[in-house]
Amino acid sequence: MPYSAEHKAEVRKRIVEKARILFNRHGFEGVSIDQIMAEAGLTRGGFYNHFRNKEELYSEAVSSFLHGRGKIWRDEAGVDPMNGGPQTVQAMIRSYLSSGHLNDLDGHCPMIALPSDVARATPEVRSSYESLLRAMVGLFQHNMDTEGDTREKALVLASVCVGTMILSRTVEDSALADELRSAAGKFTKVYQSG
Repeated sequence: MPYSAEHKAEVRKRIVEKARILFNRHGFEGVSIDQIMAEAGLTRGGFYNHFRNKEELYSEAVSSFLHGRGKIWRDEAGVDPMNGGPQTVQAMIRSYLSSGHLNDLDGHCPMIALPSDVARATPEVRSSYESLLRAMVGLFQHNMDTEGDTREKALVLASVCVGTMILSRTVEDSALADELRSAAGKFTKVYQSG
């Protein structure tokens, strides 16, 4: 008896989430289809019932963050992307630059966990990554209460947040990582009001 469409969708969702976590931990090349399927409690044979190839799964894993783990993270931080105003911008920055986000390797935003991998990936994966960036910029731009070019300011804020977290994630000295995140938080407040 064939599985229902709902069951197939649930299985696909589980594979995508397990893949997202494994890609965050090990990168694209560091994870095999066998590992992903085992983590999802499935065999390799079932993989091709859901995806054409590993790159398709990678693209979906990157884009899933926005409405999956990313949404949970935004909800926990009190970020209302459409109606939050300047408080949402600050809540997003504070949460994004937090030690909790830095230390949550499985839940990292793909923009900080996977930039080198994505730079070498297929156009489909790069497009998924770009969608995350556009969503972040859009959230900032939509909720800013400043004069001047909100698009430019939103681009700078997104760049500061992502760049700071990439650096904080890669340095060995935790005090330096804290200092980087603190400086970025202070800069973003001054930058928004300037």
